[in-house]
Amino acid sequence: MYPRAARRHRAARLTSGRTLADMSGLVPYLLFPGTAAEALPFYQSVFGGEVALFTYEQFERTDGPGDQIAHGMLTGGPVEISGADAGADDDAVHMNGMFFSLLGTADPETLTRWFAQLGEGGRVIDPLQQRPWGDHDGTLVDRYGVRWLIGFHPEG
Repeated sequence: MYPRAARRHRAARLTSGRTLADMSGLVPYLLFPGTAAEALPFYQSVFGGEVALFTYEQFERTDGPGDQIAHGMLTGGPVEISGADAGADDDAVHMNGMFFSLLGTADPETLTRWFAQLGEGGRVIDPLQQRPWGDHDGTLVDRYGVRWLIGFHPEG
């Protein structure tokens, strides 16, 4: 593990009770352009779960502004995301050629709600709609520049 990431996870483990062994699958780690303190709670408002935010000052780190987020986690819900404010040597998230896929990960009503909530302040690329083969899907870029593919097979 990279030294900076190791420091983040050690400090987060001390304050959140979670460890790397608690990860059950892929968890994206997004670097935000100074907006992590608003982005992770936004995702919590969409997906539920618990948010933990830790500043550079709390981690006794000097490689970023003391009041910015050195490590944050959205856990305990259907979608888990980790993130931080991008440091001086880091690029902020800019997604090209990929998106996060939430195909069939919840019931149609929930997925439709997630699509609408993620689209607020963002940009719908392809509206959530029924496709010729019967499934529904759509794509969007949320207000933080994260691309999402959301879809479902209709019940019934």
